[in-house]
Amino acid sequence: MAETVTRNEGIIYSGYPASRTSWGAIWIGMFTFVAVWSVFGMLGEAIFASSANPRAAAPVTGLSAGMGVWATILTIIAMYVAGRATAHFSNAVDRAGRIWHGMAMFGLSVIAVVLALIFGGAAMSGGAGIAGSTHSPYMLTVFADIGWIGFVSLFLGWLAAIGGAVQGPFRKSGVYAERETHEVRPAA
Repeated sequence: MAETVTRNEGIIYSGYPASRTSWGAIWIGMFTFVAVWSVFGMLGEAIFASSANPRAAAPVTGLSAGMGVWATILTIIAMYVAGRATAHFSNAVDRAGRIWHGMAMFGLSVIAVVLALIFGGAAMSGGAGIAGSTHSPYMLTVFADIGWIGFVSLFLGWLAAIGGAVQGPFRKSGVYAERETHEVRPAA
């Protein structure tokens, strides 16, 4: 009787499964973004605030445009660096996994910045908030500028976070699939 040999193939993973989300990597990316954005945001604020003319009729005329451009460029750079950090520390080996890690980092970073602005604004206003501020056409213009600058900054920052996550270094160690083969002989 002829002996039949069949081949049984399966995929094994080294390290973690490829579909696992690395929240540690996402938090590292968020803290990287907040650190880069805060430090260089303060630098831009110092530069543009010291160059504003306090004796002008509207002292922050040039400050709004300059800070808007600075905030947009800074958000792009900080999100790109944070996306690379997230991709480096994640175990994602495929492009889609790295993109999802970058998007999760972006969302967490936006929430962190919004909370920091809310708590910082409440602290600076003494808890008075909007009810304690004056309503003027000038303030509406400032809020409109912040809205457009914020939208452009966030949209380009989102693209930069994804680009940084995709461009991050591919890990040789970590999660990768290997094909394991076993020869199976039929029982007698």
